[in-house]
Amino acid sequence: MKNLHTWAACALAFCLLGGPAGELARAQTPPTAPVQPPAAPQQTPPAPVSPPASQPRQPAPAPGAQPAPAPGAQPAPATQETPLPAGYVIGPDDVLVVSYWRNPEMSAEVTVRPDGLISLPLLNEVQAGGLTPEQLRDKIAKAAMKYLEEAPTLAIVVKAINSRKVYVTGMVGKPGFYQLTGAMTVVQLLATAGGIQEFADSKNITIVRNEGGKQISYLFNYKDFVKRRNLKQNIELKPGDTIVVP
Repeated sequence: MKNLHTWAACALAFCLLGGPAGELARAQTPPTAPVQPPAAPQQTPPAPVSPPASQPRQPAPAPGAQPAPAPGAQPAPATQETPLPAGYVIGPDDVLVVSYWRNPEMSAEVTVRPDGLISLPLLNEVQAGGLTPEQLRDKIAKAAMKYLEEAPTLAIVVKAINSRKVYVTGMVGKPGFYQLTGAMTVVQLLATAGGIQEFADSKNITIVRNEGGKQISYLFNYKDFVKRRNLKQNIELKPGDTIVVP
């Protein structure tokens, strides 16, 4: 009986799996497609970035150089860069720059003539000797109103001072003239001129000065000065003074 049951089970399994029906069932069952892994997202390469257009490199300004004015801008009048000696007045051989704003055709660089006159565009001859730069500026501005519609803006710049000369002659190391660029006394000028020579008459040094159209003289005793006597005789010099060392 047990063998009969075993045989029946084997027959049933054969019919289901190995028989024609099983083959038919397997033939009708569509094959399962293999599972594909998900595709990796496609990376879009970044667009190339163009380098910025190179700008021409501007040369660095030289030390102390003034910036260039904007196109169409009027240059400002020049300014006095070197301080002037106290009490300075314009004299012969001084070099001046007359600088106009908005009227550059009237600007000029001039040298003061021995008679104190200067020559300027349109204005011709103008007396400058004996005036301060401010007085000359006002004088020129007033004269220029004959040719301009409005009051001009101008500046007077003293480019070189050649009129403040003092002279030393006689028994010194280096006789001649010297520019009086600042305050200077008799002893300072004698030292600048190389000092007094050995056989000079240092007791009778004379300072000749022109005041009010007249010549006056001052006596300077060098030996007294070195002994600290009569120190006030070491006066401050003025343009045009002459020291005579006999």
